[in-house]
Amino acid sequence: MRTIKKMHQAVNAPIADLVTFRALPTNTIDHIDPFLFLNHHGYQVYPKNNRGLPFGPHPHRGFETVTFILQGDLSHTDSGGSESIIEAGGVQWMTAGKGLTHAEVSSPGFMKNGGPLEILQLWVNLPSNLKMTDPKYIGLQKDQIPIVSIDNGKVTLQAISGTWEGTKGAFTPLVDIQLATVFFQPGGTYTASITATRNIFFYVVKGRVLMNGQEAQFHQLVEFNHDGEEIRIDAPEESIILLGHALPFNEPIVAQGPFVMNTQAEILQAYQDYRNGKF
Repeated sequence: MRTIKKMHQAVNAPIADLVTFRALPTNTIDHIDPFLFLNHHGYQVYPKNNRGLPFGPHPHRGFETVTFILQGDLSHTDSGGSESIIEAGGVQWMTAGKGLTHAEVSSPGFMKNGGPLEILQLWVNLPSNLKMTDPKYIGLQKDQIPIVSIDNGKVTLQAISGTWEGTKGAFTPLVDIQLATVFFQPGGTYTASITATRNIFFYVVKGRVLMNGQEAQFHQLVEFNHDGEEIRIDAPEESIILLGHALPFNEPIVAQGPFVMNTQAEILQAYQDYRNGKF
């Protein structure tokens, strides 16, 4: 079994009136290659006639964003012409590639009526040979994402990308990134086999779980060693985890603002290209 290297606590990092906890990076961990960044927005309840999410138009280059809408909704528009409103249970996968400007706000209905909101956004790096790939956006609703039932229904796995228990995920990324959202009822158990060479991304969204007997709680990111090929997850209470794994790229990472490249010169070029309207 894989052993745990360290537990990392997400830090409180509110954005305007949006409750946000940042799980990656923090002062104890920079990244888990190729997983770069995770913001956990909410849980919070918005009143009627609210301003919604504060993420107006902004650019990205060199990586991908994967956004999980657990509660509430997310209205997306981008400079490639994509538009969608993804509701609770849905997921967005955006490849920024060589440059894309997008906005992520709440729908008019959510701003009028209010309600609960909880959203995760994960940034996944692109290797150097794909950083300047053409941008792409796909938004899928809950019923478009395959579900795997495990442990007599006590565990429900939402297959986002890769293959989970023989079920292919909803998205086909440019590189082998495996992602799933796993929902546990009390007493549920899930055992995953993950090759020792792959980095594991493991974040507790809700509740608490035991991994190979060691407890991790709400808002904790678990960093694993590379000494085994199996993790057993037991949930003593209702819990949700975000689980992923991938081979590390082992490339230089230079991140500045909304851009993630391999060199500082490429970052400066990104800013220049954005100012020159090339996104």
